[in-house]
Amino acid sequence: MKKPRIFTMSFASVYPLYIQKAEKKGRTKAEVDEIISWLTGYDEASLQRVVDQEVDFETFFEQAPEMNPNVGLITGVICGYRVEDIEDKLMQQIRYLDKLIDELAKGKAMDKILRKA
Repeated sequence: MKKPRIFTMSFASVYPLYIQKAEKKGRTKAEVDEIISWLTGYDEASLQRVVDQEVDFETFFEQAPEMNPNVGLITGVICGYRVEDIEDKLMQQIRYLDKLIDELAKGKAMDKILRKA
């Protein structure tokens, strides 16, 4: 079976779109980076490195320092799919990130986005 195209897209090509989506709604790049760090464990330097190296999404998540143990708390619909029901682990991780960026753009408080409350 052929891999979905998103798996082979470079993270660097989508990252500016996440930032743009957030900034259009009055949010910041720092908040996008905080979400990515919370989800994957990348710090500022390692995130910049994966952007510079133009790694694909598959590699981005494979090399993630540590997926947050609270990802199971991320629920809801993104792109017509319930994130908690997506069977492919990589696709689910990508959609978790999409969902968190969506919540940011919709004005949710960071504590709620990062599942602290």
